[in-house]
Amino acid sequence: MSDDRSLFVFTQDLRLQDNLALNALFVDVLTSESQRKTELPVAFAYVFDERWFKSIRYQQQSMGQHKLAFLLQSLADLQQQLESLGHTLHLCIGDPVTVISDLVQQNSIKTLGYSKQVGWDERQIWQQVAKRQPQLRLISEWNNGLFNQQQITLYVNAMTSFSQFRRKVEKTGLSVEQPCNTFNGISTQSITLISEALTDLSQFQATKSALLSGGEQAAQQHVSHYFSKSYPSEYKQTRNELDGIENSTKFSPFLAMGNISARQIWAQLKQYEQIHGANDSTYWIGFELLWREYFHWLALQHGSQLYRFKGQATKPPLTSFFPERFSKWCLGSTPYPLVNACMKQLNSTGYMSNRGRQIVASCLVNELGVDWRFGAAYFEQQLIDYDVASNWGNWQYIAGVGVDPRGGRHFNIEKQTQQYDPNGDFIARWCSSSNDCSLDTTLLDSVDIDDWPIDCELIDCEPIDSKPIDSKPIDSKPIDSKPIDSKLIKHRPIEDVLVDKKSHSKSKLNKRDFHHE
Repeated sequence: MSDDRSLFVFTQDLRLQDNLALNALFVDVLTSESQRKTELPVAFAYVFDERWFKSIRYQQQSMGQHKLAFLLQSLADLQQQLESLGHTLHLCIGDPVTVISDLVQQNSIKTLGYSKQVGWDERQIWQQVAKRQPQLRLISEWNNGLFNQQQITLYVNAMTSFSQFRRKVEKTGLSVEQPCNTFNGISTQSITLISEALTDLSQFQATKSALLSGGEQAAQQHVSHYFSKSYPSEYKQTRNELDGIENSTKFSPFLAMGNISARQIWAQLKQYEQIHGANDSTYWIGFELLWREYFHWLALQHGSQLYRFKGQATKPPLTSFFPERFSKWCLGSTPYPLVNACMKQLNSTGYMSNRGRQIVASCLVNELGVDWRFGAAYFEQQLIDYDVASNWGNWQYIAGVGVDPRGGRHFNIEKQTQQYDPNGDFIARWCSSSNDCSLDTTLLDSVDIDDWPIDCELIDCEPIDSKPIDSKPIDSKPIDSKPIDSKLIKHRPIEDVLVDKKSHSKSKLNKRDFHHE
């Protein structure tokens, strides 16, 4: 078996064109002393993390149905493109560190390439792979942003706010590199991998989103179509609409999956401006790409603080966890019709407008008083354009625990409804019953803070007989005067505190204690 075998592991970079990490692998291996062949022996793989399909963080799975469908479409497209070049996309499932380590050992891989990622959890995977395989040569590159790490190091001190970051980037004229042709002039030889973790796309089933289909070819067609029309010149006037396929760019799902790069979109934006002229709307498309860039580098800088309750703030927010309220928010059954319509849109399509995300996030935090991380985790599960940095960064922004010195954002739902759905068309489309359109705030809680029923009529129960069962005085003598050993107290996992609509006797948590275009 050859000693110059290479492996490229795809992550959130499911494309062949302008894939800087894949290109870096080719260039490095072909220019190394050990490589003298005209063809590069290389294999391609993608790993489904088994944890994605389990309720681990804040009662949610990482991979919802719409998100999974978009991923499967993206992988099918990538698989087709690789097959046209004589290669196979090896699909595996399991613990990523174990799967990748086994692939390296069982297939005598000498060099492994991958795209660097900004998420804390994702970075831990590659650190563990490097630790387990010290002999492995790792080639990685920043692949999904506008700028590389060398460029952005000059702006570390400007990360205290987006406005400061944007002004500094625009003032210094930081340039975006042109997209590259990954397979240009490179000959490769296919490698067939062996692994017990191998699987195929037929093993997965998911409900397809009616909004968009994933894949590099679909992304190229969508972006080309968008810039072939006058949409970019009207973007700022339409971007806050709650519904419609062409009211905003809809680039975010393709960017999140890596079907297309931010550099490719930037290049087409600048080409459009050269032909049709620049205005506030075309500037705002670039503005949104800068927001995305800012959140990415901010996530890299703050690491696991992205998931902390108090985030970057000095004090935690005055919110907690109300299981019933959170459940109603997820289902779109709150006292707020606009919020309900937005949540039903999300659950049906895997997508929600930027304006809608701000409204429902503000509602969860400010009206319902729920811990913002539960909302962020639900978005992670549902959104086809989930991006770890943008999602958790935007939620911190709304909750007031981000780096913005102005604190959180509280949207007046009644005012937002009047401004963005004055005729009620959006609400009527997504709310199918009169209950969804009710503003009766008594529908919010059927239990009090200790999960006791608030109104017997609401839950169809019998009133408690006031006659005492036993008139014998209660012995006030304690059963055991010894102090309780805190080590003996068993803490229940978060999954055990879900609301059970049939019974209110379960123990709950102590409740006292989006720029994505």
